[in-house]
Amino acid sequence: MAKDQKQKGAKRRKPWYLYLIECEDLSVYTGIAVDVEARFAVHQKGAGARYTRAHPPKKLLAVVEYSNRSAASQAEYVIKQMSAREKRAFAHSVTRQT
Repeated sequence: MAKDQKQKGAKRRKPWYLYLIECEDLSVYTGIAVDVEARFAVHQKGAGARYTRAHPPKKLLAVVEYSNRSAASQAEYVIKQMSAREKRAFAHSVTRQT
């Protein structure tokens, strides 16, 4: 593959985002997406994940960018192991850095 084609492929790659949503019952949902605003809108309409259909989303707590889906998925797995309190602390720590 030519250098030009590799560079074009790299430019087309979109970052993936890990996001945390606080739900109306104060639980915290964790997910990944390329377009967080669009995905959050889907959750708000009740058409997103099964969890957010049962626990309506209240607000977006944090968004963290990753270079690819694999990295975002690995981070999602780690965050999903946390309690709601730990997720909130994580969200607070990443939002303070920006």
